[in-house]
Amino acid sequence: MTIPAARVPLAERALSARVRAVPPSGIRRFFDIAATMEDVISLGVGEPDFATPDQVIEAGIASLRAKRTHYTSNYGTLELRVAISEHLARRYGVRYDPATEILVTVGASEAVDLALRATIDPGDEVILHEPSYVAYVPAVVFAGGVVRHVATRFEDDFALDPAAVAAAVTPRTKALFLGFPCNPTGAVLPEAVQDELARIAVANDLLVYSDEIYDRLSYGGYRHRAMSALPGMRERTILMGGFSKAYAMTGWRVGYLCAPAAILEGIVKVHQYGIMSAPTTAQDAALAALLTAESDVEAMRAEYDRRRRLIVDGLNALGLATFEPRGAFYAFPRIIATGLDDNAFVEQLINEEHVAAVPGSAFGPSGAGHVRMCYATSYEKLEEALARIGRFVGRHRS
Repeated sequence: MTIPAARVPLAERALSARVRAVPPSGIRRFFDIAATMEDVISLGVGEPDFATPDQVIEAGIASLRAKRTHYTSNYGTLELRVAISEHLARRYGVRYDPATEILVTVGASEAVDLALRATIDPGDEVILHEPSYVAYVPAVVFAGGVVRHVATRFEDDFALDPAAVAAAVTPRTKALFLGFPCNPTGAVLPEAVQDELARIAVANDLLVYSDEIYDRLSYGGYRHRAMSALPGMRERTILMGGFSKAYAMTGWRVGYLCAPAAILEGIVKVHQYGIMSAPTTAQDAALAALLTAESDVEAMRAEYDRRRRLIVDGLNALGLATFEPRGAFYAFPRIIATGLDDNAFVEQLINEEHVAAVPGSAFGPSGAGHVRMCYATSYEKLEEALARIGRFVGRHRS
């Protein structure tokens, strides 16, 4: 017998269909397991092990002592927006008006959410490469959009194929979402690929969301280019970035979003009704980071590069095929040599050897058979993690 809707328990009908359709984060699950165990080496959550640079911390303290404890403009402090504008112009040759084209957000995560909710209508399609960061698909779904995946493959070093992107365009396609350097794979966009993606966006009149939170973390001669700096792209690109990764400021929760004034005006509506403004103390610290922490960023990037070479060489030596990541701070080894799928590999690795990683399938179907290992932890811990993984692989090699 069918129970009338009114008699179905409230707890079973309270959540929206969109929320029910989205699974919990595959990253947080294993982080929570690791938190209950001793002697765990976590290669799971993508968070720098470095502390925020001292002078940036002092700027935050000084902000509090000056009693800067009130709201800022919805857009953020003008001083920080000016510094962001000058930073982007200096590094990438693209300039935004601090008054009307830059919004300070609560981390890059809020920037992603705002960009999608402000621009997506129900049924609009967004082309997204995968594997990709776990929050992208839910953010599109929560905004009412439809994701059209473009798969990338281990055999191609997880490079994004512009021809596959072009083939995914339909009459309902509104936008292309790019997250490069890529979490979880560490893949980047070579100039020729980026140029062709820009051509496709212009030819099809697409909006482009470009999450460039890892822009400062690139290796091996690769140099990042802002998507909005390419010809014809500034007027159609929503550029997102932040301070969490390069400046070791995850807990400060401060990021930014840049877009043409007409687009940003609508995005600010969503921000002002939901958030009001990013934390004032964090904004003052972020300003200090932009003005004083360049040498700190470079020192951290160089150390990540050293760790990158250790973990990639180490995993390959263990028979876990790993391509060379050129950005961010993740390795994405293929684990099929063990005979385990990625979920079983991660679960057994943490239980048997107390090393936490994330199954590749958490980032999309193309990630199956891989795991994500974050090398934003100390060199010594990475050496120990490789020793433990070696023991594990030795027991499970098929």
